[in-house]
Amino acid sequence: MASSATARSQLLDFLKQAKPSALSTPEPKASELINATFPSVEYSEDEKTEINQWISKSYNISGDLAMLNTHLSTRTTVLGSKPSIADLALYSRLAPIASKWSAEERTGEQGHHHIVRHLDFVQSAPLFEMDLKEADKVKIDAEEVVSPIKPIDPKAEKERKKKEKEAAAAAAGGSSVAEGSKEGGGGRKAKKEAKNAGNTTEENKGPAAAVINAPHNPMSGEPPKKGDAGDNARNASTPEGAPTKKKEKKPKAAPPPVVEKPLSPALIDLRVAHILKAEHHPDAEKLYVSRVACGDAPGTENTQEFEGQVVRTVCSGLNGLIPLAEMQGRRIIAVCNLKPVTMRGVKSAAMVLAASPRVKEGEVDDHAGPVELVSPPAGSKAGDRVYFEGFEGEPEGVLNPKKKIFETLGVGFTTTQDLEVAFDAGLVKELEGKTDVGKLMTKNGLCKVQTLKGAIVR
Repeated sequence: MASSATARSQLLDFLKQAKPSALSTPEPKASELINATFPSVEYSEDEKTEINQWISKSYNISGDLAMLNTHLSTRTTVLGSKPSIADLALYSRLAPIASKWSAEERTGEQGHHHIVRHLDFVQSAPLFEMDLKEADKVKIDAEEVVSPIKPIDPKAEKERKKKEKEAAAAAAGGSSVAEGSKEGGGGRKAKKEAKNAGNTTEENKGPAAAVINAPHNPMSGEPPKKGDAGDNARNASTPEGAPTKKKEKKPKAAPPPVVEKPLSPALIDLRVAHILKAEHHPDAEKLYVSRVACGDAPGTENTQEFEGQVVRTVCSGLNGLIPLAEMQGRRIIAVCNLKPVTMRGVKSAAMVLAASPRVKEGEVDDHAGPVELVSPPAGSKAGDRVYFEGFEGEPEGVLNPKKKIFETLGVGFTTTQDLEVAFDAGLVKELEGKTDVGKLMTKNGLCKVQTLKGAIVR
């Protein structure tokens, strides 16, 4: 275990080498380090407290690696997505240790996958602006994975976060609760006594107070009963024996009629997407699992953060058809409004568009390939709108799987002799009488494949 002084000295030495701009003075205070390391990032008071806690934990983090690995499993940085001095403190402590780890310790079944990913992100991502020599970086081979990362159990993760919040709330509010108990003999009791006292004082004025404090009528010949005051108030304006009027219910307004949009490929939400990372599915040999940026806003349903970007997890049956290396960092076209499906334990929230030879009548589709990904035009960015020329319109939020809109229209997704992707309405029997052909395009140009002509795109 390292002493706090030794660990702090090690952190400062690391900053002198990797991020000298953070050191405005030889011996900066913790608050000065937080603000100077990433001056363009604003931190709340809670975040500053968390940063200080992680700096303290980093001093002896080697004894709590399982906790850190779990923490980083759902976060890009220690805080979530913001870079901070806490990331650098952890890097300075763990980089020398991780450099000596075996492949099993890094990515084995009980390995520290997420710590390794975080170290690589800190030393490589432009977000951190680290001035590190290659010789000083942790050597990481992204293809060397002994055991794939197990999918996170959503229920277990939710329960873990709940316990974290409860522990934080208990730590923050414990002292104030104790003080309240000593001084007032219990908050609820004190509130109840104050309320009762307020209901019997002379200061209660107005109609409500007059009814509540109305004295019992001694001429009634009956002892006072609980609720007499309320009964008197209710009966004061109603003659004895008169029927009580019931409140009339207003008829409910009929819901507006649902207007169905005409069948059109414009209903399908097609976007340029960017594969940040693709890997083998842990439980399905024919599937890849990819982290794909689709231009979604933070907090969008079925998204998470990865390498500082909002991404969707996408499963694609391309393993064995397209080399894994060709999937990495690639821009593609994705279908983004299909209902998410779980594929062998991994929830997939979009679909990758790819072309394959069209099966002729009488032939069996054995999905043997060849397969080519649809490529957007140069200059395209994740989230750019993709549409078929002549079929513009607003896509549905989520396609109703029972109506099989994508399956019906997908028959018309094809490629031309010029290798351009297009929609041929004449191939869709549900669009009887229509023969329009619209090319798939973005604001930057046409979407194409490499070699497959007259193919089906799905």
